Amino acid sequence: MSRKIVDLSIYLENDVVSDPPAAAPKIQYFDHQSSFEQIAPFFPGLKKDDLPDGEGWAIELVNLCTHNGTHLDAPYHFHSTMNKALGHKEASTTIDEVPLDWCFQPGVKLDFRHFADGYVVTAADVEAELARIVHVLSPLEIVIVNTGAGRRYGAPDYLAAGCGMGYDATMYLLERGIRLTGTDAWSWDAPFVHTAKKYLETGNAGLIWEGHKAGRDIGYCHLEKMHNLEVLPTTGFHISCFPHKIRGASAGWTRAVAIFDDRLL
Repeated sequence: MSRKIVDLSIYLENDVVSDPPAAAPKIQYFDHQSSFEQIAPFFPGLKKDDLPDGEGWAIELVNLCTHNGTHLDAPYHFHSTMNKALGHKEASTTIDEVPLDWCFQPGVKLDFRHFADGYVVTAADVEAELARIVHVLSPLEIVIVNTGAGRRYGAPDYLAAGCGMGYDATMYLLERGIRLTGTDAWSWDAPFVHTAKKYLETGNAGLIWEGHKAGRDIGYCHLEKMHNLEVLPTTGFHISCFPHKIRGASAGWTRAVAIFDDRLL
């Protein structure tokens, strides 16, 4: 069978709008001409011209937050405890503890590009979209939402782009056995700039991060800052998103990809 792999990940790169400025990635590049000072201490007496073509190695120093780039959030990111609604409240799982079988499963894409930036998706919206694509959820499927924000990656308004998944919408998925979700937006929830306005109007702190906080009731993971969701079919593909193994961390970077039969395109 012919297989196709689609990259669902954004770059880790400098000088592109991908995160708030204080949390942006910082990458320092050393090319073959500028790395000699790193090599020389290993080999006393070595001169740069002694190396083939006078070239050393290429290497990079990277200063990252665990939530830079396309990454997988662990339940620990959302709250200190999880699974309250399942009757066994327990310490939240960190990224190194996430079950690996959650990270390679059939994918389902929900298309929410028609919703305005800042809109909070409801359980009824999820149910309607599943009816439209004629799909019944199965436990452990990876459900991703295409908000259209991925097309605005790097643009000045990227952090404000896309709709968000509300508490009820998230719980609708979790109650049906979904344990890993994803979005092409900066956050699973509505962009903060929109939620901040609603909070100022209502004083209701329950609106803040409501989709994430569903993890208090049922532990789950989600992918953020995905890319290329527009090219995927609604079903018929697998997603691979194994996170980097960072001890005790709230998230881990991943090269998320979709794997599917290219006849589905």
